[in-house]
Order: sequence, then structure tokens, then C-alpha cells
Amino acid sequence: MTKQILILLSLVFFSSSVISLELKPFSSDGCSFFPDGRYSQRALWRHCCFLHDLAYWKGGSEVQKKTADKALEQCVIKVGEVNIARLMLAGVEVGGSAHFNTSYRWGYGWPYGRGYKKLDKNEKLEVKQKLNDYKAMIDEIINQLSIEKNEG
Repeated sequence: MTKQILILLSLVFFSSSVISLELKPFSSDGCSFFPDGRYSQRALWRHCCFLHDLAYWKGGSEVQKKTADKALEQCVIKVGEVNIARLMLAGVEVGGSAHFNTSYRWGYGWPYGRGYKKLDKNEKLEVKQKLNDYKAMIDEIINQLSIEKNEG
């Protein structure tokens, strides 16, 4: 019986150690569960949220999260929305925790459970590759749109 338990535990440990910790491709939903702008300017601060999503997707240390959150606040202030910026900062400070299993948590590109941890050299390379892939996809979309515009 003991031998069977050891084999079972070994299989569980081995299978969990080979689970991919690969970074998912970058994605952004704009200002998660928050408007991307005012009613009259629906995308006024969307670019701020996109940049914030880039930081959240790759994750890192808790200090890096705080820096990303403050950068979001400053970006929204620059578009003239001081009160909205403060409200957004309060929301991301609490709701963006790496400890919540949400699609918008700190480090959401990595499997849940990574927490607050600086990226190592290999992870930084993986982030760079995924961003290059994202850029290539955007370039291809722009190229296709240009071709369609010229043909039509």
C-alpha cells in the first residue's frame, strides 16, 4: 500500500512539474470593467489602460505593480481626468492583485499562482518574443487593410 501511495505521489508531483509555465500571448480588454472614456469621447483614456495591460500581462514584483498603477493614474491625469485617475488607481490597487484568479490580475499572462516575482532572464526573453509576435500580428493586419483599401 505504501509503495502505491509513493508511486501516486510521484506521478502527481512529476505531472505538476511538467505543466507549462509558458506566457500566454498578449491580450488587452481595454479598461477592464471600467469605461475606456467619457460618453462623448469613448476611448479617451483607453491607451492608458492598454499600456497598463502590457505591464499587468507580463507581471513582476509588487514594486513593479505599484509603478504600473501609478503610471496609469498619471496617464489618465494627462488627458485631463484627475478624479477618474484617482478612482482607477484605487480600483487597480485592490482589484489587480496577483492573488486573485482573474483575467486582469497582475501577471495575467502567466498561469495563476505566480504571484509577485521579478522576471528572470528567460522570462524576459519570452516576454520579448511574445511582444514581437504581437507586433507581427498587428503589422500583418495593417498590411492587409492597406491592400484591401488599395484594391477597393
